[in-house]
Amino acid sequence: MSRKKHIDEFEIEVGGEPYVWWLQRRPQWSSDPAERRGMGIAVRHREGRREAVLEFPPGPQPRFGLRQLQASQIAPELVAKAIASALEAGWEPLSRGKAVIIAVDAEGG
Repeated sequence: MSRKKHIDEFEIEVGGEPYVWWLQRRPQWSSDPAERRGMGIAVRHREGRREAVLEFPPGPQPRFGLRQLQASQIAPELVAKAIASALEAGWEPLSRGKAVIIAVDAEGG
């Protein structure tokens, strides 16, 4: 069964395995620090079905007028490190089930 391709899907290899990732959520800002949310990257194994959503902490609020974060601006090294962290945390990409949400730090660890 073929999966619907997301508009900005990127392929990456981690530990010799092929993964596909996309920017699921851009950072969201608020005047209330408790309401701020960092970006979310969704990832799945190319042959698997189970997704993981890697949630990053919110960084500093961008200056007014700057362009919104685009998936192409995210460093592949950051994504690879975040995927490796998700695997270490117990994500099993080839299993079945709901998407797993995993919080990572700003460096993907």
